[in-house]
Amino acid sequence: MTPETRAKKCADVMFANDAASMGLGMSIKTINPGQAVLRMQVRPDMLNGHGICHGGFIFTLADSAFAFACNTYNQVTVAQQNQITYLTPGKLGEMLTATAAEVSKSGRSGTYDVTVTGEDGRTVALFRGLSRSVKGQHFPEEG
Repeated sequence: MTPETRAKKCADVMFANDAASMGLGMSIKTINPGQAVLRMQVRPDMLNGHGICHGGFIFTLADSAFAFACNTYNQVTVAQQNQITYLTPGKLGEMLTATAAEVSKSGRSGTYDVTVTGEDGRTVALFRGLSRSVKGQHFPEEG
């Protein structure tokens, strides 16, 4: 199995059980080893009292991209720590894109950066996630 095939199969297995990401209308655009691109359209029920996308929804999009990126090696991996910096607001009806990339991976620990952008290419938020691999695989694999 190629690394790309493994990454896609892991994403397919995870997404099929990810009620949170599906419920928010997220879609996976790209999966590669250590990388993921997810998209989500800002709906009226995602707006805060200022009429902009609630930061929790932006965080959830970034966190989902992080989760799919760090789970591309068929090793169950969870978040250990996350942080986010909001730079510009998400707007009603706008398609937000979260691009996650592995910065480092050593043993059971990984570091991933996620950039959330708006349709016009502006940076909406910067997210850093630290991951920890735990016991288990997403699917049985020989070897």
